[in-house]
Amino acid sequence: MVQADPEKPRVLVIEDEENIAIALEYILSREGYQVDRWGTGAAAMDHIRATHPDLVLLDVMLPEVSGYEICQETKLDPTLSDVMIVIMTARGSVMERRKSMAFGANGFISKPFDPKELCTKVRQLLEAGA
Repeated sequence: MVQADPEKPRVLVIEDEENIAIALEYILSREGYQVDRWGTGAAAMDHIRATHPDLVLLDVMLPEVSGYEICQETKLDPTLSDVMIVIMTARGSVMERRKSMAFGANGFISKPFDPKELCTKVRQLLEAGA
């Protein structure tokens, strides 16, 4: 678990592909964020409730529970309404983007992602939510 530093925004990466999760952790840590990782959809909501991150980077296709379900459940929980969610998927179609927004996501990133685009999106959302 990540040591809490109230000065740094907390980003939770929920991604089952280890290599992608490690890359995201590296990129976001270099940008100055506290980064925590979770590898499955199982108990992801418990982890979100326990850590209350500022932003969740959420893969759609996860074992056990889909990213869409986690996104919707997070957005429907009044105690988590301030948590920003960015959906990540290899299916970067307009339909997937619309579906993500319908489930309450604050942003959408297609995989493979451009690190600069990812960092810009995360920064914009965190600044808007501050």
